[in-house]
Amino acid sequence: MFQPNFKYTNKIVRLLARIQAAREVIINSPLIPAWEKQLQREALIKQAHHTTSIEGNPLTLEEVELIIEGKEVLANEKDKKEVRNYVDVLKYIDSLPENGPITEEFLLEIHRLTAKNILPDDSAGNYRKVRVVVGDPKTGKVTYTPPGPAEVPALAKALVEWLNSEDDLDLMPAVQAGVAHHELARIHPFVDGNGRTARALATLVLTKRGFDTKRFFALEEHYNKERTSYYSALSSADAGDRDLTEWLEYFLFGIAVEISRVEKTVLKLSSDRSMKEKFGQIGLSSRQIKAIEYLKENGKITSNEYQEICDVSQPTANRDIQDMLDKKLLKQNGKIGQQVIYALNF
Repeated sequence: MFQPNFKYTNKIVRLLARIQAAREVIINSPLIPAWEKQLQREALIKQAHHTTSIEGNPLTLEEVELIIEGKEVLANEKDKKEVRNYVDVLKYIDSLPENGPITEEFLLEIHRLTAKNILPDDSAGNYRKVRVVVGDPKTGKVTYTPPGPAEVPALAKALVEWLNSEDDLDLMPAVQAGVAHHELARIHPFVDGNGRTARALATLVLTKRGFDTKRFFALEEHYNKERTSYYSALSSADAGDRDLTEWLEYFLFGIAVEISRVEKTVLKLSSDRSMKEKFGQIGLSSRQIKAIEYLKENGKITSNEYQEICDVSQPTANRDIQDMLDKKLLKQNGKIGQQVIYALNF
């Protein structure tokens, strides 16, 4: 059976403590259902965007949001399929029973959904039957040679057996997820889509082992922003005794960054009594929350300022502002030239 090799360094212990503390805050915060639903929606959009972006998908976060909403986006059809497919993967993970065994069938179905209508049917959801290499697309240099196709089924089976063993279940879910992510990427069991499948497997572990039960955060966001470091950390354990310590330090740091960001948002939402009392079951996006914080400090905001603060296009800024007007969160308060000034309505 597969046995991971790593050490509990001071850094790993500190990160696990920070992650667990943030998780407790998130799980126990008294959020209203509308805000929970909004945070889950934003996490899904970010996961679909960042996991496909890591692999080179050029769609922006705004475009991914529009695709998920069922709206038309002028883009390459394959890029759009990758996003829709990953949304299907996340929905599939949500449909699986909690605390049950993680099976090989789950893994193969995750890949089938990831590669649906992108790879041939005999490749989607099936282990590769050919040799593959991992290389730098800019230089053409081979950076890693995965195990041969004859080894793949046994290696994948060994990983799944470990995921259901007492050795694995004794570990914190964040460590389980990091180990599973690396080992699947190392095996590289499929012709294509290995990175997305490995990150989905990590999400499956975090969700079904009771860690991210509210599904509020996207672990892929940090890794996409630090893409070079992500690949460097992944490759750190590819040779020799395959010591996963450096990779786990990096992986856990990414979780700590993202869960701390969610913790901050949740604390703000759960403590904002004036919003609760006046507007009750209103759901806001993280962009809108950021804009309200800006308004509380500055007293006014324009569409141009909204674009700059939230790093979005003019149509998205206008759509968000109109939504807040419709919810009676904002009111118009004059003009500066052609720009309408908006102020808080509470």
